Amino acid sequence: MSNLFAIAYPDVATARRVRDELIGLQKQRLIDLEDIVVVERREDGKIKLHQAVSNTGVGAASGALWGGVIGLLFLMPFIGAAIGGATGAAVGSSTDTGVDDNFMRQVGEKLAPGSAAVFALVRTATQDKVIPAVAQFGGELIQTSLSHEEEEHLREIAKAANPASTL
Repeated sequence: MSNLFAIAYPDVATARRVRDELIGLQKQRLIDLEDIVVVERREDGKIKLHQAVSNTGVGAASGALWGGVIGLLFLMPFIGAAIGGATGAAVGSSTDTGVDDNFMRQVGEKLAPGSAAVFALVRTATQDKVIPAVAQFGGELIQTSLSHEEEEHLREIAKAANPASTL
């Protein structure tokens, strides 16, 4: 089972640095992310979701590949790839995996204008490496799926790693 963490930051640049740090830790196999999204509340109050993976792009690429293969069977690979790409993009854009977009938008409404939050859906993590790496950026834990006891333990580890942290 995955755990959800939403950490608010005063600006989108810091949130993006945290996202990049977590993706780097995933490449080192210190964390297994199911999803990671930066939610930005713009100065005009609008909410913008910065997804790490574009389902539309993935759908278009896989659709074009399969359309091309099927098109080869009927001696029309370019037409097959075009139709497959369009179909894949349509299916990909309607597919939502990971953290629910509507939920992130609702939480994003509570952010101050100009600020942002990182939503991470975490399968597993090496706590003694990941928590200090995230705590160095500060931030405020605004949402989690952890129990109260687990959340307090997380806060203690973050405080030990960075006394200024409000995780």
